Amino acid sequence: MNLLNPQFYKNQSDPDAPMREIALKTIDFFETRGKRKLKRADHDREWYADFLEFQKQNQIFSTLLTPTQYGNGHSRWDTSRICKFNELLGFYGLSYWYTWQVSMLGLGPIWMSKNEPLKKQAAEFLKEGGIFAFGLSEKDHGADLYATEMRLFPINEKLHHARGRKYYIGNAQKAALVSTFGKFEGSGDFVFFAVAPTQPNYECLQNVVNSPNYVGELALNDYPITEKEILSRGQEAWDTALNTINICKFNLGWASIGSCTHAFYEAINHASKRRLFDHWVTDFPHIQTLFVEAFTRLFAMKLFSTRAIDYLRSASESDRRYLLFNPIVKMKVTSQGEQVINLLWDVIAAKGFEKDTFFETAAREIRALPKLEGTIHVNMALIIKFMKNYFFNPGVFPDIPPTSKITDDSFLFNQGATKGLGKIQFHDYRTAFESVDLPSVKTFRRQIAAYKRLLFLAGPSKDQIKDFDFLLIFGELFTLVAYGQLIIEQCQKSRIENDLLDQIFDFMVRDFSHFALRLYAKPSTTRLQAMLAQTMIRKPSANRSSFLNVWQKHVHSLRENYEMKP
Repeated sequence: MNLLNPQFYKNQSDPDAPMREIALKTIDFFETRGKRKLKRADHDREWYADFLEFQKQNQIFSTLLTPTQYGNGHSRWDTSRICKFNELLGFYGLSYWYTWQVSMLGLGPIWMSKNEPLKKQAAEFLKEGGIFAFGLSEKDHGADLYATEMRLFPINEKLHHARGRKYYIGNAQKAALVSTFGKFEGSGDFVFFAVAPTQPNYECLQNVVNSPNYVGELALNDYPITEKEILSRGQEAWDTALNTINICKFNLGWASIGSCTHAFYEAINHASKRRLFDHWVTDFPHIQTLFVEAFTRLFAMKLFSTRAIDYLRSASESDRRYLLFNPIVKMKVTSQGEQVINLLWDVIAAKGFEKDTFFETAAREIRALPKLEGTIHVNMALIIKFMKNYFFNPGVFPDIPPTSKITDDSFLFNQGATKGLGKIQFHDYRTAFESVDLPSVKTFRRQIAAYKRLLFLAGPSKDQIKDFDFLLIFGELFTLVAYGQLIIEQCQKSRIENDLLDQIFDFMVRDFSHFALRLYAKPSTTRLQAMLAQTMIRKPSANRSSFLNVWQKHVHSLRENYEMKP
């Protein structure tokens, strides 16, 4: 497993020929444009009509986002394919990724519905190059579904009028269909229904952001809705909203991986060619440290997210472990992406502001990803629900191999009720950690043991639980354990060398100590909690030979491996 390199992609084998063709054509589209044109479109905030025409001509969205039974023979909804395309679009710019992402969100309620005519219509729109939108958020309430003000007012037995506004809706002005969430006036039952921007009762009021994306505020002014436009009702509509986000927030981590990868190539190219004080910049020890940490964090992002695909694609009613790993991809991987950019920025300094670099775009765009599809805090609140069973009540599950099955991930459209998260069990995390005999992993295991002692002897009190800032620290520590577990699992399946894994756990130990210190320093922490928190603060095992091997073999060797042409 390696970082994405468009120049080497054509030499990589891929049994999925249609996906390989899509990837190569997409790479050619962007590389032919060149960096200068890419940056000019970014700065001029151009709507990406040429990209949408390109995907239309090559049936890309249709092939990747249409379930097999509604598609063109090569189409399926396959998370492995989707993540490859996420990474590729992120590599060239999050604006191109965004129109794809919100199309996926808009399609979720359609593919999850029982409205067969609308499904077939959506498939036809995809074949015609159509994009989609997800009408969930509102200006005053954000994504608070309970408070939604969009209403369907009854006119007669067969007709309703939709009235209300939606806010922060990507593709709002160009979508073939907008899957819209609201309530029935009177009963207050939830409902999802489809509307089209081409209809006269649909009004696009404004673009609320200053970027190439169109993130709209829209109004429905007595928009006529019949049974033909209804997607789901009641509890099913509620579950559809959350389950759609479950699927699509996974994409944000992969977009971050792609963006950081391109930025990394630019940074290592720049630093390796620059001489200061009669030395190459990459000869300075502190620069090597920054680069190794940026690389190991980025590679860990890809390791975790790759392994998480296996759990998502293997999910079933009896195995819902993906519901923990999904929000970690959304929350942890994207926030790690910010750290990668910060580390690289410390290397290239003022170069990171220059208008003709991809880095300038990445540094600006990377901040958005942790804040879309639920903030870090929202996803952490979800993650914490799994903590008790993860640590103290493991289940028995067969090992999940890397999933390369050529099939739809059909369970994702039949996830069912969104309740009962606290009952979900996980396989014993200790199996992964005890399979590795490396100094930094051993230190991390001791930190986990200390954390479990704290949870068992001095877990949060009822008052402390009400303080979400306090609880967030517990969640961050828990997240690091699950993050490390899947990193180890993927390293073993990809046969990643021990030196690289040891350097990954060097920063993991330091991150664990960071959050343990924050817990120790909280004013509301009890004396016992503070004492136990201190036992979690540890120093990673220094391994100079391991560090130098990673620097020389994995980091410095990437110089001049890829550079986008002007």
